[in-house]
Amino acid sequence: MMLISTTSYKGTTVSESPSFISTGYGVIALLTFLAAYTLVILEERLHMRKSKPVILAAGIIWVLVALAYGSVGKSEQMAEILDHNLLEYAQLLLFLLAAMTYINTLEERNIFEALRAWLVSKGFSLYWIFWITGILAFFISSVADNLTTALLMSAVVIAVAPDRPQYLAMSCVNLVVAANAGGAFCPFGDITTLMVWQSHTVQFWQFFDLFIPALVNWFVPALIMSFFIDKDHPAPLTQTVEIKRGGLVILALFISTIVLAVTFHNALDLPPVLGMMTGLGLLKVYGWYLKITDHIPENDTEEGTVGRFDIFTHLQRAEWDTLMFFYGVILCVGGLGALGYLALVSNVIYSGLGPVWAGILVGLISAIVDNIPVMFAVLTMHPDMNLDGWLLVTMTAGVGGSLLSIGSAAGVALMGQARGIYTFNSHFKWSGAILLGYAASILAHLWLNGM
Repeated sequence: MMLISTTSYKGTTVSESPSFISTGYGVIALLTFLAAYTLVILEERLHMRKSKPVILAAGIIWVLVALAYGSVGKSEQMAEILDHNLLEYAQLLLFLLAAMTYINTLEERNIFEALRAWLVSKGFSLYWIFWITGILAFFISSVADNLTTALLMSAVVIAVAPDRPQYLAMSCVNLVVAANAGGAFCPFGDITTLMVWQSHTVQFWQFFDLFIPALVNWFVPALIMSFFIDKDHPAPLTQTVEIKRGGLVILALFISTIVLAVTFHNALDLPPVLGMMTGLGLLKVYGWYLKITDHIPENDTEEGTVGRFDIFTHLQRAEWDTLMFFYGVILCVGGLGALGYLALVSNVIYSGLGPVWAGILVGLISAIVDNIPVMFAVLTMHPDMNLDGWLLVTMTAGVGGSLLSIGSAAGVALMGQARGIYTFNSHFKWSGAILLGYAASILAHLWLNGM
């Protein structure tokens, strides 16, 4: 049976959009998505990258969407919805590709390694290393992704206290919470905030209304855990790392690229991705300069060698599995939306619970389900709520993943980095404190920003 619903895309309402929830097309599509996402959850056990099942599912779902819309003579509307989803993904892909290339280049130029070496060699106590790494993770993740930030800071704590498993476990929990919270108050900090910004739902400077709530989200569990941290000084380490030629210039170019993205969007009403790609062009030109001016040792007899620096090497090192996963997720969720499922969920959650409880629920869901499909689903539903409601769901979708170690990329990465020390159970031990921080951040938002 085919129903009629009203579906919204990026704030533009498509009236009389057909709903196929109760048809075979809709049921098979939903089962396909659930099967694919089950494989994503079992990624570590099956050793199958998460992008593979969702890309396959996306193709199957859109075949079903095409058949469903064709059966009622609305193929043109189906094509319009698909174009919207592909454009959404293209902008996200190019934005992240530019950002990842910069991060990879900064890593190759030893910027992050130099920061780690500086922290290790300063002789801080374990207590202060706990706080310093948490603060740095919070702020670094506002411009770098939470995965890179967590790995960088975890390398510091592992280097200074390799023989203290309990301390390492608590520090890893602290880093995961800090990295996720830091990404919630800046458009560049997380994929969810980036999607919200690019959808024109929240303007750039409005995200910073979440700074204090996000800080509360990290500070509350960090304060609780700090009472269980020893104040001993680890064995002193002397370590220096030299930043490679051009590293600081590339860091300045990265900051300039962020400024370009913001300026293009705010002043010229151009999509942020255009500013990021322009900044990537600057990096490529500077990379060419580094390459042709690199010193080649006299004993290097390889013909045709021009220089060691190659920007395309860093471009290739982008997290392609993650980028392909986003493609599968956006197309899967978009297909389910075209079939009418998101309109149903929007009516049940946002109309039934209201924006505050719905936002809280979204955060709890993102502790189990990746926050990318959750946030994209909310954006596709585009429920009728004010700015403060959108800020709330943006924050909860970003920080809700801290409740469990499997709820965010940072947590999953650190389970591999500190294998056997930072585990699901060692994180879950502090989930009560993290939940208290989650609740405190929501109250802080309601108090400071209203609803």
